[in-house]
Amino acid sequence: MKLHADAWGRSLYQKAKSALAGGMRQRITWAGVGFSLTVAVVGALAFLTANNLLFLILSCLSAALLISGFLNRLSLAGLAVDIVFPEHVSARRNTPARLRIQNEKTWMPSFSIHVEGTPGSAFAAGLYFPILPAGGVLDEPVEVYFARRGLHTQDSFQIRSRFPFGFAERRILVTLRREALVYPSLEPAPWLGPLLSDLQGEIHSASRGRGHDFYRIRPYELLESARHVDWKATAHTGQLQVREFAKEREPLVEVYLDLAGWGSRRETFERAVDCCAFIAWEIASKASRLRFRTADFDVTTPVEGGVYTILRYLALVEPRESSAVSEPGLEESIQVLVSAEPVRLLEAGWHRARVVGADELDGAGAGPTGADSGGS
Repeated sequence: MKLHADAWGRSLYQKAKSALAGGMRQRITWAGVGFSLTVAVVGALAFLTANNLLFLILSCLSAALLISGFLNRLSLAGLAVDIVFPEHVSARRNTPARLRIQNEKTWMPSFSIHVEGTPGSAFAAGLYFPILPAGGVLDEPVEVYFARRGLHTQDSFQIRSRFPFGFAERRILVTLRREALVYPSLEPAPWLGPLLSDLQGEIHSASRGRGHDFYRIRPYELLESARHVDWKATAHTGQLQVREFAKEREPLVEVYLDLAGWGSRRETFERAVDCCAFIAWEIASKASRLRFRTADFDVTTPVEGGVYTILRYLALVEPRESSAVSEPGLEESIQVLVSAEPVRLLEAGWHRARVVGADELDGAGAGPTGADSGGS
């Protein structure tokens, strides 16, 4: 069998021989057990009675049993399986992929083929093909599901068939050896909604200014300069209206993930990574400027890289026992701090940051705390 996988847009091709997975395995079905008992009874009666008709029936039954095993094995032979993953895959989300099966036998179709994942496999749902013509190719959409982020290097699934009579089911366990980089989950936690709304509100407020691009017409506010009054809109509404312009640069959102202080709280750290991935994804999708930082990583989008650069880093990041405390950037920014020990970072200058601590990540708090709360 041939196996093909595509991760990050790269194709990795290999031949998965049956010996790698213990060869072709066979399981006798209840229909096979019943048929075998029938053959045994007819054989016993034929020898006890010396009846030629019973010997003829025994020969036909034995031939059917042998032919069934031969055709069952032949139906699974000569199959080539290709699995194509999308370029970007995130954890805990059903992701569409493509399953391609080719029958390399040029003279015989394959019948009644089941393809399904083994327990723990990313290939969740099974597929059934009643017939695969000789030399034919079937391309079907499937869904894959990865429970955790990280670099996944192997997966396995099985191909089975009961053709032609269902007396036995033969299976081939195939191990797919390939690399698939899985991003953190991009599904929002319930408490992340208010945090994201606050960030978007602050971005919206910071976008107001006196740049060159027209932003909107709004009612006049006390003590504003009269030179921005829009007299046409004022005449139309009967109230003073002013023109508002957007700033030349979008506000910068700075997200900092503290890698130290997590100790044995591995699941809490995983939720911290998911939190950073979700914030980065949402902010980048709104075309806002984003700077993501850790002790050993610093990328500003879209100048130094895209959001997928950040997601690739978060897919492999690990906690540390200790790390240097980084100061916030010099540029005025909207700051988010994700840390198990936010107090020491607040003392380093992150006092303006919105703090996401261990309590919020564990679901103990109602939402992210402010800088004046002292963290968690």
